[in-house]
Amino acid sequence: MTATASSAVSTTAPVADPRALALAHYAARGVLECVLARHGITFQQQIALRAAVTADVPPTPEDLVSQVQGSLKADPADIRTTLDELLAKRLLVADGAHLRPTDAGRELIAAATAETAPIGARIWGGLAAEDLAAAGRVLTLVAERANAELATLAA
Repeated sequence: MTATASSAVSTTAPVADPRALALAHYAARGVLECVLARHGITFQQQIALRAAVTADVPPTPEDLVSQVQGSLKADPADIRTTLDELLAKRLLVADGAHLRPTDAGRELIAAATAETAPIGARIWGGLAAEDLAAAGRVLTLVAERANAELATLAA
């Protein structure tokens, strides 16, 4: 059997749409969750712990709830539970009205970052700078619009 013109491969690039964005997000998140599971923490715990580790000043629990909610759009009660879990694991410690990452918390974030760096390099490597710039512009605009819609829905 021979190939015909009708079996030619299309060279049309796919168009970005909500499904493509979701598939990319969940694929990348799946990679990260596999790494985090080896370190005994969840995605939401990592987001909260990283926020504490990277904060310029020790945050209050409400500061962390607000920051994580802004990132993940998660329920504040669930985020408070996440903070309690990090305290129980001794990855965060209460210091008066503030939460500080422990040495173990800092080491966990550093280890997870080191483990994901080469994976990220393989995923993102070789993408043209202009493609990354265009994607960055589009994703920023999509996030802004989605956040505006979410604010309207939540009002």
